[in-house]
Amino acid sequence: MVETMSDFEGNNSEMDKKCTRRDFSKSLAAASLLGAMTGSGTRAWATTGEQKPAVLGGAPVRKQPFPSWPVHRDPETHQLTEVLESGKWGRLDGNHAASFEEKWAQKTGAKRCLATTSGTTALFTCMNAIDVGPGDEVIVPPYTFVATINVVMLQHALPVFVDTDRRTFQIDANKIEAAMTPRTRAILPVHLGGSAADMDKILAIGKAHNIPVIEDACQSHLAEWRHQKLGTLGAAGCFSFQASKNLNSGEGGAIISNDDELMDICQSFHNNGRGSANYGYAYVRNGSNHRITEFQAGILLAQLTRLEEQMKTREENAQYLTEHLKEIDGILPAAMYEGCTRNAYHLYMFRYDAEKFDGLPRDRFIKALEAEGIPASSGYIPLNKEPLIRATVESRAYRKCFSEAELRDYTDRIECPENDRLCTEAVWFTQTMFLGPRSDMDSILDAVRKIKVHASAIARA
Repeated sequence: MVETMSDFEGNNSEMDKKCTRRDFSKSLAAASLLGAMTGSGTRAWATTGEQKPAVLGGAPVRKQPFPSWPVHRDPETHQLTEVLESGKWGRLDGNHAASFEEKWAQKTGAKRCLATTSGTTALFTCMNAIDVGPGDEVIVPPYTFVATINVVMLQHALPVFVDTDRRTFQIDANKIEAAMTPRTRAILPVHLGGSAADMDKILAIGKAHNIPVIEDACQSHLAEWRHQKLGTLGAAGCFSFQASKNLNSGEGGAIISNDDELMDICQSFHNNGRGSANYGYAYVRNGSNHRITEFQAGILLAQLTRLEEQMKTREENAQYLTEHLKEIDGILPAAMYEGCTRNAYHLYMFRYDAEKFDGLPRDRFIKALEAEGIPASSGYIPLNKEPLIRATVESRAYRKCFSEAELRDYTDRIECPENDRLCTEAVWFTQTMFLGPRSDMDSILDAVRKIKVHASAIARA
C-alpha cells in the first residue's frame, strides 16, 4: 500500500527538501502503477519504491553479492590432479584435449572439434584456413569484442563494419549485401551475449555469393538457431573459454565444423603447420602454436558436467526478468530473432531510455543500480571508431595492400549510426547474476523500479 503524502515526507525529509510537489506526484503515480506489477513469484514492492534510493543515502535493495564465478568442486580437482600426475601436460602426448574435443563436438552436434588456446586463436586459425589475406575484406559487426576484428587485421584485411540492429544488439543482416564488394572474402557474424544473429539471412547471403560464413560464437555456448547449435550453421564456429565465459578454463577456445577439409587445415595451422599424421618436423603450410594444454582441457571436462544445469538456471531467470522489465517504461530488453530457439545469456542486455526516467543520464542510472547492490555496465563502445582502426589503415602494410582512394573511402563506408545510438543506451548484466534463486531477479526489479520512482531527485542530486 502507498502511504499518504505526509507519511512519505516524514520518512524522507532530506530528499523532499529537494523535491517539488509536482515531482512527488509523478513519483506517487509511478509507485501506484508499478506497485500493481506483482506477477507470479514477484513480491509486492511498494514499500521499496517509497524508500530513499541508496545513491541518495538510503538503504540498498540488497547487500549480499550475486553468485561468484568460477564454480569449481571435486571434478576440477580430480581432473587437474590426474593431468599433473600423468606427467603429460601438453596435448601432443596427453588425452584430455582429445576427450574434450569429442565431448564438445557431441554437445554441439558438430562432426569435429579442435581445441585452441583462446577464442581469439580459434578465430585467427579460421581466418587462415579460409585464406583471408592482404587486400581482402571481411564483414563484421561494430558491437563486439575487439578480437573479432583483430584476427581480420592480423591478415592485413579490412574489417568492414555493418550497422547494428538496435532491437537485438546483433549485426543487421539486412545491411550486409550493400556493404559487400568484390574484395569480400568472408562474413564473420557475432552471436552477441548468448543470443543469435539472423542466420537465415546471413547464410543465404553467403550461399548466394559463394562466401564462407564463420560464426563467432565465443559468447554463445549451447545457444541455438532453429534448434541447431550455434557454430554448426556456417563453415565453422568459434568459441571462447576465457575466465568470464559460461564454459570456463581461464583461457581456451575451440573450433567446430562439419567440413573435414577445413578442419584438417585448422588442425595443421594450429600445430605450427605440421601435417595431420606422422608430422615430426615436416611442415606443409604456414602456422602457429595454438594448442590447448591438458590442464585447460581437464578443467573444461569438469566444467561440462554442470553446464546444462547452469544454462537452464540462466534461461529461467532471464526469461522471468525480461517478462517484468518489459512492464517498466523506458527499459527495453534485447529482442531475439524468431529463429533463436535458445539464448545462452552470457550477457543480459537492455536499452535504457533516459527520457522515460525524467532525464536521468545512463551513467547515473548505472551508478544508482550499483548503489542498490546491482552491478551493471554500459557495454561496448563503437568499435569502428576506435583509434586502432585509423592506425591500422594508415600503416605501411595497409598502404601497400590498398589504394589511397580505397583507404580514404573506407571511413565513410564503416559509419554505423544505429550502433552509435545503441552505445549510448545499452546496459549489461553478466551471466553470473543469473545463477542464483528467483529472488535475485526480484532484487534487480526492485532496484530498477525504485530508481524510476526517484529518477528526478537522483538526476538533480
